[in-house]
Amino acid sequence: MNMQDILRMIHITCFAAWFGTVLASLFLLKALEPDLTGENMKAADRAALLQSFIKLETKVADVAFIGVIVSGVLLAQFFHGWTPWVFIKSLLIILQVALTMGYIVKSIRPLTYPCSARQYSAWYRLFSISLTMFAIVLGITFFLL
Repeated sequence: MNMQDILRMIHITCFAAWFGTVLASLFLLKALEPDLTGENMKAADRAALLQSFIKLETKVADVAFIGVIVSGVLLAQFFHGWTPWVFIKSLLIILQVALTMGYIVKSIRPLTYPCSARQYSAWYRLFSISLTMFAIVLGITFFLL
């Protein structure tokens, strides 16, 4: 196995881990929804569980994201070159992070539990932003590069 194959494997694995953290969070939030919305007595315990999970998930996602960036830069620098498509993919990843972080600050952090189902749906809008951006990046990567 040569260095390009190793870097490509690291790049794909890190991207998959980053994507996986998003899906894991979506599944957990869907499972916790009945306890975090309405007038539920379990809301405080479930909110603490959610907060602990998000802290751990963020650590994994951060490592995976850094792995995507570092391996992507190394692949571009040493094997693919800095083509317009590499810049487009890079800009899409930056856009994904900016949209996701902006939405978290604006709509997710202010949530307190228990909350209404309408307020809780902010989580689902966050996942729609993130998953849409993943689909765009993957679509460009596999169909245009």
